Amino acid sequence: MINFTCVGLFEGFIKAYSQYSIIARAVKNQTAQINFVNIRDFSKDKHKNTDDYPYGGGAGMVMTAQPVFDAVNYAKENRDIPVIYFSPIGKTLNSEIAKKYAEYENLILLCGHYEGVDQRALDLTVTEYISIGDYILTGGEIAAVVFMDSVLRYCEGFLGNAQSSSEESFENGLLEYAQYTRPEVFNGLKVPDVLISGNHAKINEYRHTDSIEITKKYRKDLYDEYISTINKNDKTK
Repeated sequence: MINFTCVGLFEGFIKAYSQYSIIARAVKNQTAQINFVNIRDFSKDKHKNTDDYPYGGGAGMVMTAQPVFDAVNYAKENRDIPVIYFSPIGKTLNSEIAKKYAEYENLILLCGHYEGVDQRALDLTVTEYISIGDYILTGGEIAAVVFMDSVLRYCEGFLGNAQSSSEESFENGLLEYAQYTRPEVFNGLKVPDVLISGNHAKINEYRHTDSIEITKKYRKDLYDEYISTINKNDKTK
């Protein structure tokens, strides 16, 4: 079982996620546990404020160091647990990073807000920065949900079918092949004949080729990397 502890301000967002579909089943069958520590509970300000104006001026507010620091330490409970903070300076989340963290038993996800978190709190608590893309979000809880969802797919027992994750996009350096279901004909468009042929060898061959073509069309960067890897492997044989 993997235990996520989100440290942030908006528990309702994380709670809603943990009650949804396959995530709810994972929590119920103890494949995953999702907890929340509210930074506001650790504020020593009489109004329970967790932000203040930035030194040096500038727009927006900055989360103060004390409640963030204390909330993370409370979540750690004197244990050596990785603390991840979601930030544009971090490594971009991908399948390899998700697989790595799926091996952990405990993870703390620090969710920032406003213009960010006082750097001193980050320096004293964070072990790794992770980015989920080059864009701005209203809060770290959104990034935390994306991260948890990605990591959980590699946790044993989460999907219930080992083949499900092995055939998805990025698993072999390619995007996933196109999917079809009933009816065989929709608005004049027919399911490719090979998929209803019953010939599994031909189906696998078709799907692999389709993955290559889709990757080439939509993600030239991945396609070029895939071809480069194939060429390197051929030269070493």
